[in-house]
Amino acid sequence: AGGKRVRPMLLLLIAGALGNRSSERHELAAVVEFIHTATLLHDDVVDESDLRRGRKTANAMFGNAASVLVGDFLYSRAFQMMVSVDRMRVLEVLADATNVIAEGEVLQLMNMHDPEVTEERYLQVIRSKTAKLFEAAMRLGAILGKADAANEQAVAEYGMHLGTAFQLVDDLLDFTATEEVLGKPVGSDLREGKVTLPLIHVLERCTPAEQELVARVLEERAYQSVAWRDIFALVSRYDAPQAVKALAQEYA
Repeated sequence: AGGKRVRPMLLLLIAGALGNRSSERHELAAVVEFIHTATLLHDDVVDESDLRRGRKTANAMFGNAASVLVGDFLYSRAFQMMVSVDRMRVLEVLADATNVIAEGEVLQLMNMHDPEVTEERYLQVIRSKTAKLFEAAMRLGAILGKADAANEQAVAEYGMHLGTAFQLVDDLLDFTATEEVLGKPVGSDLREGKVTLPLIHVLERCTPAEQELVARVLEERAYQSVAWRDIFALVSRYDAPQAVKALAQEYA
């Protein structure tokens, strides 16, 4: 189904900006996209998702076993490819990134169905789960371009901030977009019990009765059409879209 390929694009842009025109940059761009795709295959199994990018997920078409195994294959193939570049620094960056991403997935699992998740806990998850691969992709571009330590770190921090903004907007779209635009059902995060920033913003400002409604939807998985409409109304009423957009803009 393609996808945006934002992460490999960032790697190629940074490497190019620093004067690297070698074939290594294409190899590492592919590695980054393989790692990203592996996480999506595994995510869709964990989340029991049926749609991604407007098409049926691999697990919906071929089952969980095939999705997990193909995800594992892409991870292992990515490591084969990064070894072929023969740079210890590249291996270090990608090994660290894949470890942090897995850590973020576990943290997200621990936060599921918990109405007491704080903004700090939420940001820790998205920095690990999403922004870390943006950071790694851009750091690799800097390494290929032989950037000095200060510029490499500046590029990596830019990637972390951009990746955080990216995920903030993605989580907001789950409440504000349409299925046609999003490529998957709106409200997927809420249905799965994920506590994202729009919901945290509401929980910090709404009445005790409204807090109880949100908590019930999250904890009891009481995701019904009425509750769905009520929660979306709360997100709008308490100006969550504006708050999330402002934070994303700050990171960007």
